[in-house]
Amino acid sequence: MSSHRPPRYPRLWLPLLIASQLVIAWLWWRLGWQVGLPLLLASHALCLWGVLAPSSRLYGPVLTRLTGDGVWLTIDDGPSDDTRAVLDLLDAHGAKATFFLVGARAEARPELVREIAARGHDIGNHSHTHPQARFWALGPARMRREIDDAQAALTCITGRAPVWFRSVVGHTNPFVHAPLRDAGLARVGWSARGFDAVEADVDRVIARIDADLAPGAIVLLHEGARHGRNVAMLDGVLARLRSKGLRAVLPVDGPRQA
Repeated sequence: MSSHRPPRYPRLWLPLLIASQLVIAWLWWRLGWQVGLPLLLASHALCLWGVLAPSSRLYGPVLTRLTGDGVWLTIDDGPSDDTRAVLDLLDAHGAKATFFLVGARAEARPELVREIAARGHDIGNHSHTHPQARFWALGPARMRREIDDAQAALTCITGRAPVWFRSVVGHTNPFVHAPLRDAGLARVGWSARGFDAVEADVDRVIARIDADLAPGAIVLLHEGARHGRNVAMLDGVLARLRSKGLRAVLPVDGPRQA
């Protein structure tokens, strides 16, 4: 089965949502508020969980593990001042990664984007402006701009359209999947993370990721965090991969394989 699965029915959630609310309204009418109100609150909580939970498939497909024995390293939020050091470190370990880049940052530093591609790594779409605090609440027009503008910027710089997308902070509201389908993008989550975008303790980050390092893992990493220790964290993760006999690869269904 292909790992690359762009959404096929990005608006299927809407008739299902309407149907569920009609059923709840009917039950409220027949059985009273004691039944209807809890069901209504539960349905709204489920909808919100579908937005905030990074692995949720409520509104569309998301890849959280690979088939096979490899481990997929994914590095978010670049390009940044860390990019070249990260590339040198990956080269030293013979590892490949996918860089989920922010479109506006890529436009500001296109030479780094081209260097990522030239060194044999993959580039994914991570929105155009990375609106971290409100990505989960963007409406359909703004969401489409975030995805389409990043896709256009990255394609223009590298000459190759990304095929993978990662939601900002992993939040994925109902309006994400229609532009993904139109752009041929598949959404990528993760199965191992160390909170390295905010956690400054290198050993703690590595230990969290190491607990979930296994064949098929998708590892979430970052570059350019304010604490300045992302490169050291990546070095530790690569060392743990080697000690476990695991290999960092790119997905078979992506543009290239390590």
